[in-house]
Amino acid sequence: MSDQAADPVETVDTETAAVDCDGGGGALGHPRVYLNIKQDEGQIDCPYCGKRFVLKPAASAASE
Repeated sequence: MSDQAADPVETVDTETAAVDCDGGGGALGHPRVYLNIKQDEGQIDCPYCGKRFVLKPAASAASE
């Protein structure tokens, strides 16, 4: 996504390119969305809550 200019609400480091987000907080969260981090971008923001998922560098090299 190219809309990642704003500061993220929270940053989560991950070892897998496929992630999911429900906003946390149980009933105060949002619908669960499944996101795929593109290797060339290395990160993706949740379209609902703005949480940023960042692919760890070692994970990026291991999955190629």
